[in-house]
Amino acid sequence: MWRALAYLVLLAVAAFGAVWIADRPGTVTLVWNGYQVGTSLALAIVGVIAVAIALGFVWAFIRGMIGLPEALVRGSAERRRTKGLSALSRGMIAVGSGDPLAAKRYAGDAERLLGTEPLTLLLKAQAAQISGDRDGAERAFQAMADDPETRVLGLRGLFVEARRRDDEIAARAYASEAARLAPSVTWANDAMLEAHCADTDWTGALETVERRASLGLIDKQAAKRQRAVLLTAIARDREAGEPEAAAERALQAVKLAPGLVPAACLAGRLLARRGDLKKAARVVEAAWRINPHPDLTQVYLGLRTGDSVRDRLARAENLAKISSWDPEARLAVAQAALDAREFGRAREAIQPLTLEGPTVRTCPMMAAIEEAEHGAQSGRAREWLSRAARAPRDPLWIADGVASQTWEPVSPISGQLDAFTWQAPPNALGAPSEPMDPEEDEPQPGHTLVAAPASAGAPANSVAKPILAEVKADKPAASDPISAGMAAVALPVSGASGSGVTVGVRDTSKPLSSLAPRPEGSNI
Repeated sequence: MWRALAYLVLLAVAAFGAVWIADRPGTVTLVWNGYQVGTSLALAIVGVIAVAIALGFVWAFIRGMIGLPEALVRGSAERRRTKGLSALSRGMIAVGSGDPLAAKRYAGDAERLLGTEPLTLLLKAQAAQISGDRDGAERAFQAMADDPETRVLGLRGLFVEARRRDDEIAARAYASEAARLAPSVTWANDAMLEAHCADTDWTGALETVERRASLGLIDKQAAKRQRAVLLTAIARDREAGEPEAAAERALQAVKLAPGLVPAACLAGRLLARRGDLKKAARVVEAAWRINPHPDLTQVYLGLRTGDSVRDRLARAENLAKISSWDPEARLAVAQAALDAREFGRAREAIQPLTLEGPTVRTCPMMAAIEEAEHGAQSGRAREWLSRAARAPRDPLWIADGVASQTWEPVSPISGQLDAFTWQAPPNALGAPSEPMDPEEDEPQPGHTLVAAPASAGAPANSVAKPILAEVKADKPAASDPISAGMAAVALPVSGASGSGVTVGVRDTSKPLSSLAPRPEGSNI
C-alpha cells in the first residue's frame, strides 16, 4: 500500500513538473568549438535524461566486466555452501533414522564442502557414535571443545563418551568444566549433583541444588524437597558426633518437607534426646498427619524411655486419632495393647485389617495375639502364621528395584537423589530371563529378595529371578518380632496357578509367644 502511494506521489510530481515547464517555454543554446546548437527547454531536459541513462548502462557494463571473476568465485562458493547444507541436512536425517553408512557419507561431504563448521563436527561425531567408532566421536568432540563457540557442546559429547567407557574421573572433569563455563547447563549440574552424592559430599550437593534453584533449572517444590533430603543426610551423618548441629539440620529439613519421614524421625529423636519432648512430639505428629509410617510410630512411642506400656498405648491411640485410624495406626495400637496384655483392645484395633487382604505384618500380629490369649499350641495362631506365608507384602523403601527397610538419600543403583519411595513390593512373578545359578542367587546375610513383576505370557510354573537388595538396619532383623516371625517371607516362588506365593520359615525352637514384641525393641 505504501509503495503504491509513493508511486502515485512521484507520478504527480513528474506531471506537475512537465506542466510547469510547458507553461514556461524557453530556448537552450549550446555553443562549442565554433558551433551553436539551439533547442527548446523541454527537449534539452529529455536529452540530458537520455544521456544520463546511457552513461548509467555503460558504467554498469564496465563494473560487471571488472567484477566478473569475483562473481564467478562467489557463485561457486554459494553453490558449494548450498550443497554442503544439503549434505548436512541429509546427514542429520540419516543419524536420526539410524543409518550409519549414509550418515558417514553425508558427514564427509559436509566436511569437504563446508569445512570445520560446528554443525559439521557435530554430524561427524554423531555419525561416528551410531557406527560404533568411539575414537572418531571423541576426536570430533575434542575438536568442538577446542573451539570457544562449541566448547560446551564438545564437553557434553566427551562427557557422554567418558561415561560409556566407565571413566568417571574424566566424566566429572568434563561436567565440572561445563558447569564453570555455562552454569545454566542442565546436564552438567545433574552430573555434578550425582558426583557429590556418590562421594557422600552432601554439602557440595546442597550447593549444587541451590545453584540450580537460583537459575530456575528446577521448580521450587522439587528444590525444597531435594534440600530437605540433603539436610537429612547431613544430620544423619552428624547425629553421633554433633547432635546439636544435626538437630538444627533436621529441623530445617522438616520445615522444607514436613512429610519427609526420615527427617521427622531424626528430628524427633534428637529433640527427645535433649529433653524437648513437646517439640519432638509436634514434629512427629505433623509428619504422621501427612504420611503415617511405622518409623514415626517407633520414634513417637519411644520419646520417653521411662514410659510404661500403658503410656505407650495411650500414645499409640493418640496417633490413631490424628490419622483417623490409618492401618499403620491400628498396627501400632494393636502392638502397644499386646505389650500391655490388653488382648481385647489389641484384637479390636487390628480386626478391620483382617477383613480383606491382611498383609504380612497383620497375620503374625494376629498369631501373636491368639498365642498370648489362648496358648502356644493354639490352632488359630498356627492358622494366622500359615496365612502370613501367602499374604501380600507390606510397603518397604524401594528405589530402582532395590527394597530396603531403611531409607537412603540416593539410590544405590542409579545414584539418583531422593529415589527411595515407601511402597509395597510387587507380588506377581515374571519368567526368568536366564537360568538361575543357585550359588549366585543364594541370599547373603543382610539382604532381601524382591520379585520382579510378572511379564505377559509367563509360564505358570516359572520362577522369577529376584533382585538382590541390600537391607541396612540399625538393629538386627530379629529385634523386630514380626519380621523375625516371618523372616523368610522375602523369598517368593510360584504355585501351580502361577500366582506369587511366599514361603515362611518359623524357628520351632521358640514358641509363638517369643514373637510378641517388647516395648524396647518394637519396630511398629
